[in-house]
Amino acid sequence: MSNKYVIGIDFGTDSGRALLVDTKTGEELAVSVHSYAHGVLDEYLPDGTLLEKDWALQHPNDYLDVLITTVNEVLKLSRVNVEDVIGIGIDFTSCTMLPLDHNGEPLCTQKEYSSRPHSWVKLWKHHAAHKEAEQITAIAKERGENFLARYGGKISSEWMIPKILQIIHEDMEIFEQADLFMEAGDWLVYKLTGNLVRSSNTSGYKAMWSLKEGYPDNDFFKAVHPQLNNIVDTKLRGEVRSVGKKAGGLTPQMAEKIGLKPDTAIAVNIIDAHAAVPAVGAVQPGQFVMAIGTSTCHMLITEQETLVEGVCGTVENGIIPDYISYETGQVAVGDSFSWFVENSVPHHVYQAAVQSNISVHDYLENKAAAISPGETGLIAMDWWNGNRSVLVDPNLSGLILGFDLTTKPEEIYRALIESTAFGTRKVIENYQKNNVIVKEVFACGGIPQKNNLLNQIYADVLNCEIKIADSSEITALGAAMYAATAAGKEKGGFNSINSAAQKMAKVKKETFRPIPENVEVYNKLYQVYQDVHDYYGKYKPELMHELKYLK
Repeated sequence: MSNKYVIGIDFGTDSGRALLVDTKTGEELAVSVHSYAHGVLDEYLPDGTLLEKDWALQHPNDYLDVLITTVNEVLKLSRVNVEDVIGIGIDFTSCTMLPLDHNGEPLCTQKEYSSRPHSWVKLWKHHAAHKEAEQITAIAKERGENFLARYGGKISSEWMIPKILQIIHEDMEIFEQADLFMEAGDWLVYKLTGNLVRSSNTSGYKAMWSLKEGYPDNDFFKAVHPQLNNIVDTKLRGEVRSVGKKAGGLTPQMAEKIGLKPDTAIAVNIIDAHAAVPAVGAVQPGQFVMAIGTSTCHMLITEQETLVEGVCGTVENGIIPDYISYETGQVAVGDSFSWFVENSVPHHVYQAAVQSNISVHDYLENKAAAISPGETGLIAMDWWNGNRSVLVDPNLSGLILGFDLTTKPEEIYRALIESTAFGTRKVIENYQKNNVIVKEVFACGGIPQKNNLLNQIYADVLNCEIKIADSSEITALGAAMYAATAAGKEKGGFNSINSAAQKMAKVKKETFRPIPENVEVYNKLYQVYQDVHDYYGKYKPELMHELKYLK
């Protein structure tokens, strides 16, 4: 049999990319990146309609442009025979959702609704539904709903149901005109196959669905709002299918547009960060994966379900079929470093970076690397955009203690990196306290690929070896692996994601190991972090809440 190929398509916040991979060797043969023409709509719609605070929308046609442009481009660059391309996998930011009409087309593309903000795609970071999320959480608590424990006791404004409820509250006509509400990734799979299939991954993490219980019962939805009566059977209808499965075959119409043969296998959609789990080979219990970028997503699988406080989602068949998958996270990691560089770095640092012909981030990393653990005298909290795990409190804010008149920019930069490592240690210890074992730690994403200081600090703070992904397109690689599994062994793919990981996963040979003397100092610093964490996060959170309210 000739070599077979799969394409993974990663839809991020600002752009999408396609990666073509050889299933036999794991070789990455071609990549194509395409930016969204409309970007993130957070101030106004394309026609100039103003948006309110905390809105984040996108144009669905941008996703189709990425699909068509990048797939054709990787086929052109790789020069492979399209007959040998056996599957496509999609990963997508989530919850990124949109209302569709009776033909499965986005309402925002229709002239009569194009100036109505609620007809557009609500991006994952659309946070304007926070009141709706609080309402849903409160009603679930009042009713003693079991599902709430799977999400750390709190529903997020980023998720599907709060976003739908916001539409009900603010634009009932759009709600009534919507035949379906879908995750954008699931919608693209629908467009490619013509099959109405929802992902066990997105449904489980973002729409309160579980394999054993399905969605919450209709009485709960009616208690939230009468308009949600029968929402599951109407506007959320569609088969929920496990990740790793085939959603369907490519339709002739879409095959012509993207340059592939009809009936090419299309995999069930998966959340972008989650696709990194098999891509680093973390397909066994106890393997902890950190997808570190502007924020961090932590992922872990186990054989038995344990409900852990502060976990953002506990989902069977969520990431790896036949396992329980957990997700926790930190909502500002790279974002906090960027905030500091863009708003608080003195001019002389910029001048020095220019003279050295490097970026300000690289300059500060180099300077910070010369500082020993504890030498800054600083401790920081990683709450610059709230706390997602384990406190689950979006109203907490950033904090740095220990400033004096000698504090330097590179010391602050190092303290910010250390704070994110401390936050991750807090997450891991929370798992271990609840008998969920962490045996290995993997790091992937843009930051670990280039920031060795961060990798070493994490190894020292966590006191464990850190293994680094060996692909700059790790989520697209993961999506490609799900495509190979959807295609199946007979077609040249694999019958399980575990088998795909053995051939296609990529981790660098070089790892970062803890330095004993650094571990000793960081253990002491972590005790200070814990004291500050508990005081402002558990015992006196109202101090930060009041500041947020006054702002």
